Amino acid sequence: MRWKIPAGVLMALALLIPAAPALAQTGHPGLDSACQTVERKVYKDIRDLITIDLDTASNTELRVLTAQILAEANAESLPVLPDAIQKALKGSEDELRAFLKTGVQSAWSVALRVTVVRTLTDAGPNVQAATQKVLDDPSIDAYLVYLNYGLYIARELDCASTPTPTPTPTTAQPTPTPTPTPTPSTTTTVVPTSAPAVTPGAPGGGEGGGLPVTGTDTATVAGIGGVLLLLGGAGFVIGRRRRSRFVA
Repeated sequence: MRWKIPAGVLMALALLIPAAPALAQTGHPGLDSACQTVERKVYKDIRDLITIDLDTASNTELRVLTAQILAEANAESLPVLPDAIQKALKGSEDELRAFLKTGVQSAWSVALRVTVVRTLTDAGPNVQAATQKVLDDPSIDAYLVYLNYGLYIARELDCASTPTPTPTPTTAQPTPTPTPTPTPSTTTTVVPTSAPAVTPGAPGGGEGGGLPVTGTDTATVAGIGGVLLLLGGAGFVIGRRRRSRFVA
């Protein structure tokens, strides 16, 4: 039972401070499914963590190694694998040794495959084609190459072929200029309108009036009056002579 105390301490250290320096590395910038620049998520090769001889390693060494693999699986948010590791840690030394030899790679392969399938969400045609190619020829190495490189290359092709929407120019509406309201004057002067002067009795002034007859019309009337006067005088003379003859 003495091994449980140092083993527990080593497991805690392995969970808090992973032994592999590669865990602290960050990926190069890449594109996500929305064509936004993000840091690539780097998926490590768990096989590189197994640096001990699994056949001769002690129970403590086996559990420290298992804790390191669990820390990496959690850092990469892998499905399936963390649960499988937790289950193996509850078993015997022989069961844990057998898990590290074969079971861990089997669970890890399933976790990587599920992660590859998840990249199909909102994927473009190039990502879909690359994903399908990996799923048709599955292997741990193919999964790692796709997740670390192939996925981002396919996304760049999809984003490059997507037309950039042209923003519609917005026409600014002119601000209407308020029309000033004239302020009425306090004193209003009414100017009476002068009426045309009318001469009483003059023709053309008032109702039925007209201008005085002058010029050619006046001469005509005077001539007619003179003729009538001569005719009247002649008639008077002739009448008087006939009367004198009748009396004699």
